[in-house]
Amino acid sequence: MILPVASILSPDLIQSCQQLASDDALFVDGRSTAGWYARQHKNNLQARPEASLDTLFEQIRAAIQAHELVQAATRPKNIIRLLLSRYDEGMHYGTHVDDALIDGQRTDVSFTVFLNEPDSYDGGELVIDEPSAERPFKLAAGSMLLYPATTLHRVMPVTRGRRLVLVGWIRSLIRDPAQRELLFDLERSIAQLRKAPDQAGALSLLLKTRSNLLRMWAED
Repeated sequence: MILPVASILSPDLIQSCQQLASDDALFVDGRSTAGWYARQHKNNLQARPEASLDTLFEQIRAAIQAHELVQAATRPKNIIRLLLSRYDEGMHYGTHVDDALIDGQRTDVSFTVFLNEPDSYDGGELVIDEPSAERPFKLAAGSMLLYPATTLHRVMPVTRGRRLVLVGWIRSLIRDPAQRELLFDLERSIAQLRKAPDQAGALSLLLKTRSNLLRMWAED
Protein backbone atom coordinates (compact mmCIF):
# COMPACT_ATOMS: atom_id res chain seq x y z
CA MET A 1 0.00 0.00 0.00
CA ILE A 2 1.32 3.42 -1.02
CA LEU A 3 -0.27 6.23 0.96
CA PRO A 4 0.31 10.01 0.87
CA VAL A 5 -0.33 11.72 4.21
CA ALA A 6 -0.82 15.49 4.14
CA SER A 7 0.51 17.92 6.76
CA ILE A 8 2.36 15.40 8.92
CA LEU A 9 4.63 18.15 10.29
CA SER A 10 3.83 21.58 11.67
CA PRO A 11 5.21 24.70 9.93
CA ASP A 12 7.61 25.23 12.87
CA LEU A 13 9.13 21.75 12.45
CA ILE A 14 9.43 22.24 8.70
CA GLN A 15 11.18 25.57 9.23
CA SER A 16 13.60 24.04 11.73
CA CYS A 17 14.56 21.35 9.22
CA GLN A 18 15.01 23.91 6.47
CA GLN A 19 17.27 26.05 8.66
CA LEU A 20 19.48 23.06 9.49
CA ALA A 21 19.65 22.12 5.82
CA SER A 22 21.27 25.47 5.01
CA ASP A 23 24.33 24.54 7.11
CA ASP A 24 26.74 22.87 4.68
CA ALA A 25 29.02 21.80 7.53
CA LEU A 26 26.29 19.54 8.90
CA PHE A 27 26.15 17.33 5.81
CA VAL A 28 28.30 14.41 4.67
CA ASP A 29 28.27 12.00 1.73
CA GLY A 30 24.99 10.06 1.85
CA ARG A 31 26.69 6.83 0.80
CA SER A 32 27.89 6.40 4.38
CA THR A 33 24.43 5.11 5.45
CA ALA A 34 23.70 2.90 2.43
CA GLY A 35 24.17 -0.84 2.00
CA TRP A 36 26.83 -2.13 -0.36
CA TYR A 37 24.53 -2.24 -3.40
CA ALA A 38 22.61 0.99 -2.77
CA ARG A 39 25.92 2.77 -2.14
CA GLN A 40 26.79 2.33 -5.82
CA HIS A 41 23.65 4.23 -6.86
CA LYS A 42 23.42 6.91 -4.17
CA ASN A 43 24.47 10.51 -4.77
CA ASN A 44 23.14 12.83 -2.09
CA LEU A 45 24.03 14.48 1.20
CA GLN A 46 22.86 13.49 4.66
CA ALA A 47 23.05 15.24 8.00
CA ARG A 48 25.64 13.62 10.25
CA PRO A 49 24.72 12.71 13.85
CA GLU A 50 24.55 15.95 15.77
CA ALA A 51 23.13 17.00 19.14
CA SER A 52 21.18 19.79 17.45
CA LEU A 53 19.22 17.15 15.55
CA ASP A 54 18.31 14.95 18.50
CA THR A 55 15.56 17.13 19.98
CA LEU A 56 14.16 17.93 16.55
CA PHE A 57 14.05 14.26 15.56
CA GLU A 58 12.29 13.34 18.79
CA GLN A 59 9.59 15.92 18.04
CA ILE A 60 9.25 14.60 14.50
CA ARG A 61 9.00 10.98 15.69
CA ALA A 62 6.28 11.98 18.13
CA ALA A 63 4.34 13.81 15.39
CA ILE A 64 4.55 10.82 13.04
CA GLN A 65 3.58 8.21 15.63
CA ALA A 66 0.68 10.29 16.92
CA HIS A 67 -0.84 10.86 13.50
CA GLU A 68 -4.13 8.97 13.22
CA LEU A 69 -3.67 7.97 9.58
CA VAL A 70 -0.12 6.70 10.17
CA GLN A 71 -1.34 4.69 13.15
CA ALA A 72 -4.13 3.11 11.12
CA ALA A 73 -2.03 2.36 8.04
CA THR A 74 1.19 1.08 9.63
CA ARG A 75 0.47 -0.03 13.23
CA PRO A 76 3.90 1.28 14.26
CA LYS A 77 5.93 -0.46 16.92
CA ASN A 78 8.92 1.78 16.38
CA ILE A 79 10.37 4.38 14.05
CA ILE A 80 13.73 2.86 13.41
CA ARG A 81 15.76 5.76 12.08
CA LEU A 82 15.40 9.29 10.72
CA LEU A 83 17.75 10.79 8.15
CA LEU A 84 17.77 14.38 6.94
CA SER A 85 18.72 14.15 3.26
CA ARG A 86 19.63 16.89 0.80
CA TYR A 87 19.80 16.68 -2.98
CA ASP A 88 21.55 19.59 -4.66
CA GLU A 89 21.55 20.09 -8.43
CA GLY A 90 22.71 16.98 -10.27
CA MET A 91 22.18 14.64 -7.29
CA HIS A 92 20.00 11.55 -7.46
CA TYR A 93 19.49 8.06 -6.00
CA GLY A 94 19.32 5.17 -8.44
CA THR A 95 16.99 2.18 -8.25
CA HIS A 96 17.37 0.25 -5.00
CA VAL A 97 15.47 -1.56 -2.26
CA ASP A 98 15.87 -0.54 1.37
CA ASP A 99 17.75 -2.80 3.77
CA ALA A 100 15.58 -5.46 5.41
CA LEU A 101 17.21 -4.81 8.80
CA ILE A 102 18.31 -1.41 10.07
CA ASP A 103 19.73 -0.99 13.56
CA GLY A 104 18.82 -4.62 14.20
CA GLN A 105 15.12 -4.15 13.45
CA ARG A 106 12.97 -5.30 10.54
CA THR A 107 11.91 -2.55 8.15
CA ASP A 108 8.26 -2.98 7.14
CA VAL A 109 7.31 0.47 5.89
CA SER A 110 9.53 3.15 4.39
CA PHE A 111 8.58 6.82 4.44
CA THR A 112 9.68 10.10 2.93
CA VAL A 113 8.66 13.45 4.41
CA PHE A 114 9.00 16.29 1.91
CA LEU A 115 10.38 19.49 3.44
CA ASN A 116 10.24 22.03 0.62
CA GLU A 117 7.56 22.90 -1.90
CA PRO A 118 7.61 20.99 -5.19
CA ASP A 119 7.84 24.15 -7.30
CA SER A 120 11.08 25.18 -5.54
CA TYR A 121 13.06 22.52 -7.43
CA ASP A 122 12.89 20.62 -10.72
CA GLY A 123 13.30 16.86 -10.91
CA GLY A 124 13.78 14.97 -7.66
CA GLU A 125 10.62 12.87 -7.96
CA LEU A 126 10.47 9.76 -5.79
CA VAL A 127 9.60 6.98 -8.24
CA ILE A 128 8.05 3.76 -6.88
CA ASP A 129 8.29 0.65 -9.06
CA GLU A 130 4.95 -1.18 -9.09
CA PRO A 131 4.07 -4.25 -11.18
CA SER A 132 1.79 -2.25 -13.48
CA ALA A 133 3.83 0.95 -13.80
CA GLU A 134 6.27 3.34 -12.17
CA ARG A 135 4.65 6.04 -10.06
CA PRO A 136 6.38 9.39 -9.41
CA PHE A 137 5.67 11.39 -6.25
CA LYS A 138 6.57 14.96 -5.35
CA LEU A 139 4.48 16.17 -2.42
CA ALA A 140 3.91 19.46 -0.65
CA ALA A 141 6.19 20.53 2.20
CA GLY A 142 5.25 18.72 5.40
CA SER A 143 3.56 15.82 3.61
CA MET A 144 4.65 12.19 3.94
CA LEU A 145 4.63 9.26 1.55
CA LEU A 146 4.31 5.80 3.13
CA TYR A 147 5.31 2.84 0.97
CA PRO A 148 6.33 -0.80 1.49
CA ALA A 149 10.01 -1.21 2.29
CA THR A 150 10.01 -4.15 -0.12
CA THR A 151 9.59 -1.97 -3.21
CA LEU A 152 12.20 -0.88 -5.71
CA HIS A 153 12.34 2.91 -5.84
CA ARG A 154 14.60 5.75 -6.94
CA VAL A 155 14.98 9.54 -6.79
CA MET A 156 15.22 11.31 -10.12
CA PRO A 157 18.08 13.79 -10.67
CA VAL A 158 17.50 17.30 -9.37
CA THR A 159 17.96 19.72 -12.28
CA ARG A 160 17.19 22.98 -10.46
CA GLY A 161 17.15 24.03 -6.83
CA ARG A 162 17.42 21.72 -3.85
CA ARG A 163 15.36 18.74 -2.71
CA LEU A 164 15.12 18.39 1.06
CA VAL A 165 13.49 15.36 2.72
CA LEU A 166 13.38 13.26 5.85
CA VAL A 167 13.51 9.52 5.28
CA GLY A 168 12.89 6.76 7.77
CA TRP A 169 11.49 3.31 8.42
CA ILE A 170 8.71 1.87 10.55
CA ARG A 171 8.79 -1.47 12.33
CA SER A 172 5.15 -2.53 12.36
CA LEU A 173 3.31 -4.67 14.89
CA ILE A 174 1.82 -6.39 11.82
CA ARG A 175 4.45 -8.07 9.64
CA ASP A 176 2.24 -8.96 6.67
CA PRO A 177 1.41 -5.99 4.36
CA ALA A 178 -1.87 -7.57 3.23
CA GLN A 179 -2.97 -7.86 6.86
CA ARG A 180 -2.00 -4.23 7.50
CA GLU A 181 -4.10 -3.15 4.51
CA LEU A 182 -7.10 -5.18 5.69
CA LEU A 183 -6.88 -3.55 9.13
CA PHE A 184 -6.59 -0.15 7.48
CA ASP A 185 -9.77 -0.81 5.49
CA LEU A 186 -11.50 -1.79 8.73
CA GLU A 187 -10.39 1.46 10.36
CA ARG A 188 -11.83 3.45 7.46
CA SER A 189 -15.14 1.60 7.75
CA ILE A 190 -15.21 2.15 11.51
CA ALA A 191 -14.57 5.87 11.01
CA GLN A 192 -17.56 6.09 8.66
CA LEU A 193 -19.88 4.16 10.99
CA ARG A 194 -18.96 6.35 13.95
CA LYS A 195 -20.76 9.19 12.15
CA ALA A 196 -23.98 7.16 11.88
CA PRO A 197 -25.78 6.81 15.26
CA ASP A 198 -28.19 4.23 13.83
CA GLN A 199 -25.32 1.84 13.01
CA ALA A 200 -24.25 1.01 16.57
CA GLY A 201 -24.71 -2.72 16.05
CA ALA A 202 -22.58 -2.83 12.90
CA LEU A 203 -19.97 -0.65 14.56
CA SER A 204 -19.71 -3.02 17.51
CA LEU A 205 -19.17 -5.99 15.20
CA LEU A 206 -16.44 -4.19 13.27
CA LEU A 207 -14.69 -3.16 16.49
CA LYS A 208 -14.83 -6.76 17.67
CA THR A 209 -13.40 -7.98 14.33
CA ARG A 210 -10.59 -5.43 14.43
CA SER A 211 -9.61 -6.36 17.97
CA ASN A 212 -9.63 -10.08 17.28
CA LEU A 213 -7.59 -9.73 14.08
CA LEU A 214 -5.03 -7.69 16.02
CA ARG A 215 -4.84 -10.47 18.61
CA MET A 216 -4.21 -13.01 15.84
CA TRP A 217 -1.64 -11.03 13.87
CA ALA A 218 0.18 -8.60 16.13
CA GLU A 219 3.80 -9.25 17.13
CA ASP A 220 4.32 -7.27 20.31
